Order: sequence, then C-alpha cells, then structure tokens
Amino acid sequence: MYYPEEIVEEVRTRNDIVDVISGYVKLQKKGSNYFGLCPFHNEKSPSFSVSPQKQMYYCFGCGAGGNVITFVMEYENYSFPEALKVLADRAGVKLPEVEYSKEERAKADRRSTLLELNKLAANYFYYQLNQPQGKQGYDYFKNRELTDETIRKFGLGYANKTSDDLYRYLKSKGYGDETLRDSGLVTMEERGTHDKFWNRVMFPILDVNNRVIGFGGRVMGDGAPKYLNSPETIVFDKSRNLYGLNYARTSREKYMLACEGYMDVIAMHQAGFTNAVASLGTAFTTQHAALLKRYTDMVVLTYDSDGAGVKAALRAIPILKEVGISTKVLSMKPYKDPDEFIKKMGKEAFRERIEQAQNSFLFEIDVLKRDYQMEDPEQKTRFYNAAARKLLEFPEALERDNYIHAVAQAQFIPYEDLKRLVNRLGNQLGGAPVRPREESFQAGEVREAKRKKEKDSGIRHSQRLLLTWLIERPELFDKIAGIVGPDDFKEPLYHQVATMVFEGQAAGNLNPAGILNHFINDEEQYKEVAALFNANLKESLNNEEQKKAFSETVLRVRKNSLDEASRSATDIGELQRIIREQAALGTLQITID
Repeated sequence: MYYPEEIVEEVRTRNDIVDVISGYVKLQKKGSNYFGLCPFHNEKSPSFSVSPQKQMYYCFGCGAGGNVITFVMEYENYSFPEALKVLADRAGVKLPEVEYSKEERAKADRRSTLLELNKLAANYFYYQLNQPQGKQGYDYFKNRELTDETIRKFGLGYANKTSDDLYRYLKSKGYGDETLRDSGLVTMEERGTHDKFWNRVMFPILDVNNRVIGFGGRVMGDGAPKYLNSPETIVFDKSRNLYGLNYARTSREKYMLACEGYMDVIAMHQAGFTNAVASLGTAFTTQHAALLKRYTDMVVLTYDSDGAGVKAALRAIPILKEVGISTKVLSMKPYKDPDEFIKKMGKEAFRERIEQAQNSFLFEIDVLKRDYQMEDPEQKTRFYNAAARKLLEFPEALERDNYIHAVAQAQFIPYEDLKRLVNRLGNQLGGAPVRPREESFQAGEVREAKRKKEKDSGIRHSQRLLLTWLIERPELFDKIAGIVGPDDFKEPLYHQVATMVFEGQAAGNLNPAGILNHFINDEEQYKEVAALFNANLKESLNNEEQKKAFSETVLRVRKNSLDEASRSATDIGELQRIIREQAALGTLQITID
C-alpha cells in the first residue's frame, strides 16, 4: 500500500510523539527529553528516551528507536498501513483512497481473506470439540487435566475424522479452491481434495494481536505425524512467531519460560505461569530470540529432559546470548517435561525449580562432561582442556575469571590450576581469548581482523556522534562548513542519511523523524538510522571537555575520509592535494563558541 509522503508526514506531525507514547509508557521529563522503562525489553532503570525536539524515541539499552509511526508498529505489531490508519484516526486526518497496484491490492486482499478464513476455521474446530463427534478430542484434553476455562481461553478444538469436513464447510461459506489451498487448511492433489487436519485435536496459533495465523494439530491414536503444523503462508511465519506470546507478553514476570510444545505452554499457563511460550514446530531461531528481546532480558529454558531436549537447549543458548538475553536451564528430572512435572509435583515445586535453574554456561559444561569417562585420568585431562577452551569464549577478563571460579567450584577443580590452563591455552591461540570458530585462524590474522573491526566501529561511532550533534544543535552546521560534508560519510547508508540531513538543513526543513520514513520497509536499516540520530551524548556542548570532543570528532571523520580517498587516488595531482589537506588537519581549529 502506498501513501504520498506528504500524507505520511501530516499524520506523523499531527501526532506528538510524547503524547502518543505516554499512553503506553510512563514518562518523566529530564532536561529536554522524557525517559521511561523501555516497552521493548525488560529493564529496571529507565533507558528509553523520547525527544520532543526530534520527535523520535530511542532505547540506549536495546537499541529500539524510531518515530511515532514505527513505535505503534513495533508495540502493536501492526503493519505500516495499519499503524498509519490508527494514528490518522487519532489525529482526525482522513486518509485518501489509495490507488493500489494490481499486485498490492491482490496481496492486501489475500492477507485479509486468510485471516478471516483462519478465524472461521478456529471457531469451527472449537464448535466440533463440543459436539458428540468431538468427544474423543474433548476427552483427550480432559485426560490432560485441562479445565473448560483453559480450553476456551486457548480456543482448543477438534478436526473431525471425515477427511474433507472443513473443506466442505468453508466451500459453503463461499471460499474458492485457490484461496483454500493458499490458506494451508486444504490439500489439493490429483486424487482429490482433503483437509490438512483431520482426526486431530487443534491448537490455534495467534500472533501478539490475537489474530489466528495458523494451527497445530495432534493426531488421535497412533497416526503419523504425531504433531502437524500449518505450512508457511503470507500470514504465518514459524520463525517469527511464538505460541502463547499473545498472553505471555503481558505477564508481570521479569523472565520468559521457553518450552518445546503446545501442551507445555497451556499446562504452565493453567498453573499460573503465564510467561510461557514455545516455538512452532521448528528449531529456535534468531528471529525468535529477537522477538523475545522486546519483552525480556532473561529466558529460562524448560525443554524436555531427554536427549532431544538437551540438544534443543544447546542450540538455543548461543542464539539467545547473541541478542543479549541471559539464559538459564531448568531441570525437570526425573520427569520428562513441564506438563508432567506440574501434574506430579505441583506448581509450587515447579516454581522452586525455576528459582534453582542453572546458569546456561555451567549447563553447557555439564553436558560437555558427559562425553568423557572421568574415571580415566587421560579422559579427565581432556575434559579439563575442553572446559578451559570453552572458558576462552569470554573476551572480558573479569567475566572470564568469574566463570573460572564457578566452573572450578562446580567441577571440583582447583581454581589456580584451571586458571593457569585457561591462560596457557589462550596464549597458544594468539595471546588473547578467542571464540571457538576463530581457533582455526592464524593468531596474527585474528588480531588484525579484531583491530580492523575496532577501527571501523570507532569511525562509525564518530559519524553517529557528529550526526546526533548536528540534529540537536543545527547551529553547528556553520562551524563545520567547508570541513565536513555528506561525502565524508563513506559507508553507503551513512552517506545516504548524511546527504538528507545536510540537504534538509540547507533547505531550512531538517526533519530527522521524517528522514526515518524513507527506511521503514527495511527493519535493519531503520534501526541503524535511528541509532545515527541518537548517539549517547553524555553531556551537552557546554564545557571545554565536550567542546574538545566535538572538535576531535569532526577531525576524525574528515581524516578517515581523506585516508580512504588517498588509497583510491589514481592521479598524482589528486594524491598531492589529499596529502596537503591531511597535513592541514594538524593546524585546523574548530571553535563552537
């Protein structure tokens, strides 16, 4: 769907960002900005900033940022047109009738139709569960000790034994074969048409806005597969949704419980653990982790205690760590899963197990130990070496030392001996701790790659600082005129944004929140641009130290630009000019008084 840029800007400017976000987050004014607890991750100290001047928000904890439109998109999980309509209605702006392309109209209509179909199917399955033909399914849920209230809350249902039961019902409602096939509810083959789900208890899958986007079904009896899920459709992406998150996201707990299956989630919610979620018949993904990061900084893995559950936990731990989520692993032994544990031991015992959940790294060490025969001195030594190599995954010396203490205590290894082993292995691998995937590199290559990465990161940080200063203090453009311009921002995205910033300033309508609108369709670029306008300026430019920092930042950006130009220069005259400008930087004075 396309709306003219001027319409989007009118909607945005008619909705003050402080007023809108105040309806979701308690904000307190500090200086020129407002601060509150970030709604996209769990935190105790407010790091979520809302700027009335820039009409932008930014969280210095998790990096979420944007303008008023993207806040509504992120918080409510709306598409851009949905968020724009909500804000237009709020401000009394009448959106024009949009001219769709044929493809856009077809996609929008198809999405709406599939959501309607899924809702209709969910209601049908729920109805069948409560009819005589659904008694087998109803008895299954009752045998699993689910209450009628829980069955109703999760919309649980039953797909009849007749293999085309749902197909005939939906056809009677006027839906065509092509639509039914696209919904994933019906399978069409040369030998005929039949329902995707039949003779199964049904679990509707809802997104965070309580819209039915797909289904899971468990077969009654010994059929295969035991669990069957909807295929991917334009409304259902398994890697970007979590079962139960529509309820779990409103939980008051400060952590999430990650389970393996539907029944685990339902049983835990019924027992009062309303912060439980599960992946949808697929391995835990980076997208799942990023989704959880919006709501929490801590996940307790409650996977099955069998071998498959252990492997699933080992896969999930590094993924969660990558997005900044701390992870613990809950032991349910001697029982298999949370559902069975709660039935046998009760919810209070389960809460105690949560409180006793093991640090994920110590869990990994315990699992690693299972590969060695500790009665054999040679095997025992190999385990110590493997544990020491794993400890090298921590790049920070203090954190690594804390874990050396913890592993030494848990595995009954003398601390000093383990520390010496870790340090010796670290020296052998290049004089610094490295991650396992880097061990195959030559030590010099590792250090060089690290040095280059740190340099690139420093330059990008300087460019972010400079753009943020220019946005917050437009008078600074005059101070850097003739020294730094858009072409000095060398990375393509930074250059694109800097060009918009400098052009906006020159035209007298510099509008950072409006610039963000150009990147809404690319989530990664959008986040990076939001960060460009929200570098963490600890102090305003009102003291000598900060004035010096500004001057050094400008010179650093310009120097990097000249260095890159010198490396690509092909003409001797051009190279001589660059060398003269590089030399002149040493005497250049930038004053902002």
